[in-house]
Amino acid sequence: MQTVGIGVSVPRKESQDKVTGIAKYNTDYLSPKLLYAWLVTSLYAHAEIKSIDTSEALQVSGVQAVITGNSYNLLCGSIIEDRPPLAKEKVRYFGEPLAVVIANREAEAKEAAGKVKVEYNPLPVVNSPSAALATGAPLLHEKLAFYKRVKPSEIFPLPGTNIAQHIKIRKGDLEKGWQQSEVIVESSFSLPQSNHIAMEPRNAIAEIKPDGKVIIHTSTQAPFDVQKMLSLYFKLDETQVIVHTPLVGGGFGGKTAVQLEIIAYLASQAVAGRPVKLVASREQDMTSSPGHLGLDAQVKVGATKAGIIKAMEITYQVDIGAYVDSGSQMTRAISADCTGPYKIDHVWCDAYSVYTNHTYVTAFRGFGRLSYVFAIERTLDKLAFALGMDPFELRLKNALTPDATTPTMVRLNKSNLGDLPACLTKIKDLINWDEGVRREIGPKVIAKGISCLWKTSSSPPNAGSGAIITINVDGTLNLNVGTVEIGSGSKTSLAQILAEKLKMDVSKINVVMEVNTEISPKHWKTVASMTNFMVGNAVLDAAEDLVHQLTNIAGIVLRCPPEVLEVGGGRVYLKEDPDIYIEIKEIGNGYQYPGGNSIGGQIIGRGNFIMQHIVNMDKDTGKGRLGPAWAVGAQAVEVAFDPVNYTYQILKAATVIDAGKVLNPKGARGVIIGGMCMGLGYGSREHCLYGAGGKRENPQLRTYHLMRFGENPTYLVDFVETPHIIAPYGLRGIAEHGIIGIPAALANALSAAAQVELNQTPLTPEAIWRAKKGVSQ
Repeated sequence: MQTVGIGVSVPRKESQDKVTGIAKYNTDYLSPKLLYAWLVTSLYAHAEIKSIDTSEALQVSGVQAVITGNSYNLLCGSIIEDRPPLAKEKVRYFGEPLAVVIANREAEAKEAAGKVKVEYNPLPVVNSPSAALATGAPLLHEKLAFYKRVKPSEIFPLPGTNIAQHIKIRKGDLEKGWQQSEVIVESSFSLPQSNHIAMEPRNAIAEIKPDGKVIIHTSTQAPFDVQKMLSLYFKLDETQVIVHTPLVGGGFGGKTAVQLEIIAYLASQAVAGRPVKLVASREQDMTSSPGHLGLDAQVKVGATKAGIIKAMEITYQVDIGAYVDSGSQMTRAISADCTGPYKIDHVWCDAYSVYTNHTYVTAFRGFGRLSYVFAIERTLDKLAFALGMDPFELRLKNALTPDATTPTMVRLNKSNLGDLPACLTKIKDLINWDEGVRREIGPKVIAKGISCLWKTSSSPPNAGSGAIITINVDGTLNLNVGTVEIGSGSKTSLAQILAEKLKMDVSKINVVMEVNTEISPKHWKTVASMTNFMVGNAVLDAAEDLVHQLTNIAGIVLRCPPEVLEVGGGRVYLKEDPDIYIEIKEIGNGYQYPGGNSIGGQIIGRGNFIMQHIVNMDKDTGKGRLGPAWAVGAQAVEVAFDPVNYTYQILKAATVIDAGKVLNPKGARGVIIGGMCMGLGYGSREHCLYGAGGKRENPQLRTYHLMRFGENPTYLVDFVETPHIIAPYGLRGIAEHGIIGIPAALANALSAAAQVELNQTPLTPEAIWRAKKGVSQ
């Protein structure tokens, strides 16, 4: 019997529903009882709220209620509780939710929202990390010392400042490193905030039943977090909160934050528990809900004349916006991998989460890595130039290898690291690096840039996953897991893992797409490229349980010990004679003898997994371990640059990742290309543009530019496979990695082409012209 498991390109389980338009997303939910909410948001980035007048809004036909922050004494946050769900006393960023209008129809709610009158007293604005850290800067959070630290071992705020987090990495002896260095270079970098721009804006529906149960329908990557936080904030038993998540129309980390669910709950509470739908407009999704961090960085690196890096000193100032959310965790993740994937004995890094009057931030594809990698990889190119060395050779010479240690002193080996030199070797051929970094061909300059990357997860030490397998009467299987299908095809990959284990065709495995916290096995979050690792291990555990039960029952039926039996191809058969077997469908729900007696019953495979050997970082040195393993890779970009008008065309973008084991080749390639496209968009044009008063000046897709279809280059993707031995079939998480080094590789290519240091994004023709001419912004 043909079996299809891992290593084979199979269509995604949900693809037919998506391409035919019958797939159901959260906003497709309708009910005659449904009310609609619309946000009222701040027109100022920093201001006292003197008054909110809702009287005119309440007169609009169909309006049921208007709520404001004054009615609630609540602060939210998964790491530190610093954010009110609706602004109270003052606003801290342009677009911050102030009030919510609930009406019979969305148009009525929107009309009434325009009639809510807010009187402000404007305050001085902190518009950058450097301004926030300046002496005498206005404080965004005067009560920082009194906020509840939900995870006190993970966040270290400095009350009386705008610093919400300070992470220190201290490895080796920095002074010794400088003494060993013969060439030292320094650079400063500035990368702005950006937006996720998932096709489906964030949304939530909340209903409070008469018995007190809270039903949430939401487009989220973290349904169990939604359940946990709502129960915590509103003093409910977790079992009272039931969260439903169908297919999600893209997330990229932006839908890990718990925000609209809280506001929707408050809205339902205000209308006697009736269901209320809250859908962010595109502009609100870009300004009111959290985005991607900004970063200012200073990097100093020293090396021998032979190109061996000896020391690195780094300062990262992370623009987390007005509230922490996961900004402090991203700062921690950045600092843990602060040097990039290079062997450096002496490292000193200070990473700060800095409050500003910008939109607060949350997880974004790569969890902060693409920003810090930009700084490191640009500095390495500068070092290579100072040494007169090929940028490729510098990276190959210093690439991490087994038996080295990370900046947080984790001992590396082949399994937990992978093979970066192999990735570099492959990308050298893929991008035809020997052709030359810079070539003048007629009026154009053809240039190439390269970068390296690595990433581990930043999961809690107790992050876990579960899996349940049941057998249908026709012998097909049902797989129920708590991961959310956000577009990466993870549920198909999990079905492939199960198919491989049971030696059956993946088409015989049905995957439950919706997550329902009442019946789905718990999963930490669908983030960090950890789904296939965590849930995959739980699926294998459940499959082992299923096999154990099947062989026990089959052993009775076939009159043999279970140890001599094997499961595969929809059968339980004798290892030495596969022609002696029984079909799974005959015993999966109990077996009945010809005479009428029955044995067994429904077989349910149950499995779980929990993270192992995760160690919190030491407050003073940074020593610790945030994730189980790294995935390493190399990326390159080739451009054609016009030195007269400073325009350029991106010709090629290449990526080689050590994937451990590629489960679905076409799926993996598609995920990597999607990340590369996002990286090119971020590097070349995307940014949140804030005016002098902190007002967002490009909060819609007319002015926030994305990569257009015709602008995409030729994408080149290849893989190295170095197994991670504790992962299912040796796989490594790669869903985020396509984006991480691309902005840096683009900047390196353009810097070579224009022969100028390009140390900020976006890399527009105007920005290149300004750098070349020495014209400040």
